[in-house]
Amino acid sequence: MAEPRRDSIKIASLGGREYRLGSIVGKETEPTLDDVYDQMPRRPSRADVAEAAHRRKSVSNRAVTGASQITLRQSIIPICLVTILFFLWGFAYGLLDVLNAHFQSTLGVTKAQGAGLSGAYFGAYFLGPLTYSGWIVRRFGYRWTFITGLCIFGIGALMFWPSGVKRSFGGFVGSMFIVGSGLSTLETSANPFIATCGPPRYSEFRLNLSQSFQAIGTVVAPLLAARVFFNESNGTSLETVQWTYLAVGCFVFLLAIVFYFAPIPEITDSDMADGEEQGRNFDTGYQDKPLYKQYILFWGVAAQFCYVGSQVAIANFFINYVEVVRPGTSQSTASDLLAVAQALFAIGRFVSSVLMRLLKPRQVLWLFMTMIIIFIICAMTTKGNAGIATLSLVLFFESCIFPTIFTLSLRGLGRHTKRGASFIVSSVSGGAVFPPILGVVADHRDTQIGMCIPLVGFVVSWSFPLYLNLFKAKELDGYLKSKVGIVDADSNTSVESDVGGPGVAAEKRTEGTEFGAVDYGKEKDTAV
Repeated sequence: MAEPRRDSIKIASLGGREYRLGSIVGKETEPTLDDVYDQMPRRPSRADVAEAAHRRKSVSNRAVTGASQITLRQSIIPICLVTILFFLWGFAYGLLDVLNAHFQSTLGVTKAQGAGLSGAYFGAYFLGPLTYSGWIVRRFGYRWTFITGLCIFGIGALMFWPSGVKRSFGGFVGSMFIVGSGLSTLETSANPFIATCGPPRYSEFRLNLSQSFQAIGTVVAPLLAARVFFNESNGTSLETVQWTYLAVGCFVFLLAIVFYFAPIPEITDSDMADGEEQGRNFDTGYQDKPLYKQYILFWGVAAQFCYVGSQVAIANFFINYVEVVRPGTSQSTASDLLAVAQALFAIGRFVSSVLMRLLKPRQVLWLFMTMIIIFIICAMTTKGNAGIATLSLVLFFESCIFPTIFTLSLRGLGRHTKRGASFIVSSVSGGAVFPPILGVVADHRDTQIGMCIPLVGFVVSWSFPLYLNLFKAKELDGYLKSKVGIVDADSNTSVESDVGGPGVAAEKRTEGTEFGAVDYGKEKDTAV
């Protein structure tokens, strides 16, 4: 008889069923090294992976499905489908920034109270990934997490209608919390899915490119709002807000149906451990370690928390900043300027994606973080159009920070990948902390001085790429040489044309390297 798992703690027993703490924090759904090594010799083929992608059944997180071998060609369709979700929450986030200013004028709330919308939206990011959404993605897989997140998002969007009827700011805050819960569930699954669906060497490139469409959504939303919410005939009306979110709600429910039938490969934590084992020969420095010893992950979580908090604070108060540094500017004009800044953010996503084909992702991250700090200091010390321009450039250089911190923090997690991704997504809750602090400073002084709050957050985030470039360069660069998903682990031959990478020549066959050779009989670390 197999020995019972010792990775969870019994907390209650009811009706003959045990309830264990490990189920909540994720250990019980996480594979052990024994689970991984026992299945690696029987790894399913790529054809099996393609066939399984059309099934709509959940997959055990401990099963090796062979999805770690997904090639570029196999990953195109699922990545394109999931990229639609990035546009969706980019649109929702773009509306959030404009709604903040709109409610200040229509409902008579203060700047600090208006930041409560961000508090509700991003507060949900703290709750969801660490509890229900993190558990769903580990227990039922990516497909059902996508569907669950879309349904929650749709319910929150529909709740905007009664909130508008009652002209209740509290109702809008509650509705925004439900929207945030749905989007946090989507992010808990979509970000790690994009990062892991395909060859590991292109992880940063894939996530930056997909998130470029999220940035497009943030551009479209303020432009729509400037023409609808701030239209002179609707200046104090909430009907346009109600109809906008009603349309969004209907759309996401239809999208949930699409994802039910879509071909979505299930990449388990066992697959991630399998892929890491195959990549050992490329100097990745991979070692299976307990989650609590994954120090880079937790540094990345702290950096992401401070970065997202700073980013959201700037976006929320961009319109207020414009009104301070260029007095007499209307909200509609300021909203257009926000759309320009968000357009620079979107352009920056595409630019950084190209740069990652020329430079190492760790180098791009450090460069962009450095430029952010320089330009936000300039925005704090200049007035007029110059101040607006420098703050807009801050948004340009913010473009690649979130996806690059995300993917670099996941490197080397192996069987802890989904749980680690949940921690990183939960760090988005920094967006609930920084805006209210900036709002208090803006109410007592002004928004320009309040920009010192995001500056502090950016400095903390900057320490992460600095450490990676100084002490973890060799290990991170090893992933850029990895042939997982490019060269067949068994025959050692190319499975498709290699599009190359930073400092890596395209090859049809790997010579002199026993790719994927793993000693299955080696000592197994059973730490969790």
